[in-house]
Amino acid sequence: MRKRNIYLLCAITFLQGMVFYSAVATLYRQAAGLSIFEITAIEGACVALSMILEVPWGRAADRIGYRRTMIFCNLLFLVTKIIFWKAESFAAFLAERLLLAVVVSGLSGVDSAMLYLSGEKKDAQRNEGFCRAAGEAGLLLSGLLYTVFLSGQFRLAALWTAAAYALAAALTFSLAEVRPESPRGKRPRLLSLAKAHFRLPGMAALVVCSAVYCETVHCVTVYFSQLQYLRCGMGPRAVGAAFLAVSAAGLCGPLSARMTRRWKKRPFGQALLLLSALCVSGLALTGHGPISVLFIVLLSALSALFVPLAWTAENDLVTADDRATVLSLNAMAGDSLAVLLDLGLGRAAEASLPAAFGLCGMMCLLALALFSRVFRRAG
Repeated sequence: MRKRNIYLLCAITFLQGMVFYSAVATLYRQAAGLSIFEITAIEGACVALSMILEVPWGRAADRIGYRRTMIFCNLLFLVTKIIFWKAESFAAFLAERLLLAVVVSGLSGVDSAMLYLSGEKKDAQRNEGFCRAAGEAGLLLSGLLYTVFLSGQFRLAALWTAAAYALAAALTFSLAEVRPESPRGKRPRLLSLAKAHFRLPGMAALVVCSAVYCETVHCVTVYFSQLQYLRCGMGPRAVGAAFLAVSAAGLCGPLSARMTRRWKKRPFGQALLLLSALCVSGLALTGHGPISVLFIVLLSALSALFVPLAWTAENDLVTADDRATVLSLNAMAGDSLAVLLDLGLGRAAEASLPAAFGLCGMMCLLALALFSRVFRRAG
């Protein structure tokens, strides 16, 4: 029963990756009358609320069960997509995003714990790679379908997104509970649990490593890449083709486990981080379009290979019975670092895009140093 969870979680992730309006999300909101300031203000409120709810949700999930939490959150996820489909005012879009914050904070840690506990420990990295690739595949497919069949039809794209999320919510009811039985007695206080968790050898360094690397890659592949394409003089068609290539590179996740077994965790992870630093630094030195696309595609592939490795290592280090709680603590710490990093990298990009890429390269090297510290005794 538990192994079936892995297939169900991959299917759910695939369906929830099918956001048909993702390429025009900002235009969708603007067409409904929202200004850029209102859009960013709503996003800021969503991030703030999700961080506030992160740990309380993890604590609750460890009490009521992971399956119940997943069912509630995915049903609420569907509600957010229905609201988004019908939204025509600032208040409606704000309500949708605040509910989304409840969903994101509720699923954070819980879906990770459920996936990890649903299979054998030796297969955890492979399962994570497939699950992440499923999400990327859903996003890529929905983008292609939007381009071919729904281009310019914002509301219809939102309706199809809601339909995909309805199927995902329905599949959630078939999940089996995997939360381990809690030992009898009083649960540890949150502060004591957090102290014990982050004192685990390598845990704090791994959380910082993952947060710094993932947010750096996100900034480069999602935000700075567009600026680089403009810097290189690329036209709309070339930019669209580059987007598809970068998205396709994100499907490399399933190869992560096999390549890790071949080259071992420490050298493989170090190679991925070092190559990432070289790709980002290369972007600072070139104004050539095809070379820039090649670097960004490689960076997307390297990230897809690294994340399952780091995710598995993080889960392997967990010793607490309240797994969802401590994984939520990791997520909250990582999100806090990501916010600070976004501000710094954004300010650097405003001053000079090559300088921002240089700073991103340094962040990848920092992640490399932290990763090496975590695995210095590993093979």
